[in-house]
Amino acid sequence: MNDLAGQLKQFGVVGAGGAGFPTYVKAGSQVEYVLANGAECEPLIHKDFELMVHFPEQIVAGMRLMIEATGAQSGIFGVKEKNQEAIHALEPSVSQAGIGFCKLGDFYPSGDEYELVYAATGRLIPPAGLPLQVGCLVNNVETLYNVARASQGLPVTHKLVSIAGAVDQPKSFWVPVGTSFRDLIQLAGGSTAGDCGVFVSGLMMGWLTFDVEDVVTKTTAGLILLPKDHYLVERKSRTNDAKRQIGKSACDQCSYCTEFCPRYLLGYEVMPHRVMRSLGFSQSGAGYWNQWADLCCACGLCTLYACPEDLYPKEACDDSRKAMRALGIRFEQQKPVEVHPMKEYRRVPQSQLRKRLRVEEYDRETPFENIDFVPSRVRIKLSQHVGKAAVPAVKAGKRVKQGEVVGRVGDADLGAFVHSSVNGIVRGVTDAWVEIETKEK
Repeated sequence: MNDLAGQLKQFGVVGAGGAGFPTYVKAGSQVEYVLANGAECEPLIHKDFELMVHFPEQIVAGMRLMIEATGAQSGIFGVKEKNQEAIHALEPSVSQAGIGFCKLGDFYPSGDEYELVYAATGRLIPPAGLPLQVGCLVNNVETLYNVARASQGLPVTHKLVSIAGAVDQPKSFWVPVGTSFRDLIQLAGGSTAGDCGVFVSGLMMGWLTFDVEDVVTKTTAGLILLPKDHYLVERKSRTNDAKRQIGKSACDQCSYCTEFCPRYLLGYEVMPHRVMRSLGFSQSGAGYWNQWADLCCACGLCTLYACPEDLYPKEACDDSRKAMRALGIRFEQQKPVEVHPMKEYRRVPQSQLRKRLRVEEYDRETPFENIDFVPSRVRIKLSQHVGKAAVPAVKAGKRVKQGEVVGRVGDADLGAFVHSSVNGIVRGVTDAWVEIETKEK
């Protein structure tokens, strides 16, 4: 493990734009290209844009460190061409570092790493593979910001979030990891629609909750509030059994879900319409159709944009993949990966997606606000990353300082250290979280 990789593990840096893959693993690899992912394609969330505008030097500093650690020949910064303010802010640091831009169209999902690698380098990742297999390393821009901080001995204690939708003051700001959703909503002026459904980290790939006591993690991109009677809240609130029953009775095999699938258009054998057939078969018969879900990226376009019947092919793919994993089956694509000739003509513009999602009225800026918010209590989860959960390193009653380790992982374990995001007193410890109170009663 090189020096940077060691620092990234010690200071808890994980992917800030996805599942939270520990960044030290990437820093320990050897690649040709380091790609910065600033595409940010989830509708209504704009925190990466605000980060690029306000903290460009730190992002590029982190990118340079990753280029040096991995021996990369060059760096490429992926950002949407429409975000000229971000491009102008980044240009001085990017040009000084010898990094190039890959300017992307305003389509969904431009930020998928398979899409970004192809757009930036022309290379196609092997089916079910990783960017490393084609000499590429991809990091979200906030991850790179945290890389730069870790190199200075600063752990991940805060998260940049966007609060959007039915709130009085949509905005982006830093908050301590472990801050409750209730606090975030209050910082954005509160709900403008009474009781709302809360979409965590996005409408497309995020999830719906009604629990405002849940908390921010290292991977939380933000919250989107929508009225409880909104189309998306009602769709996402259906039970899995209801979704399967609707699909079983109504799917007419039009194949739009497949024809608009980004992975299918890149040349991967992902065919949601075939997976939908599994709903009408017994367990043994379903096994044949399940294989066409294995390479799905769960972007949600099939369910929320392509299907004219408002069915749930993405959820069918999720179920099929789980069934295959449970049986120890892995689909191996036999055909070579070749980009579909209609790929460029079937891209989904963000404007059309927002219209289909019925959220046009909530399409507003979420300007960055530099606030110094300290919640009265934080609950810091010990599993905020891919790999093993951290083991508690503190006990109830201990006084901790911001940046102090509260969860550790073993040297040989895939994972990341977890740190206190505030100064305070530990009030509770479980295998899942550490709760810290910042104000003594």
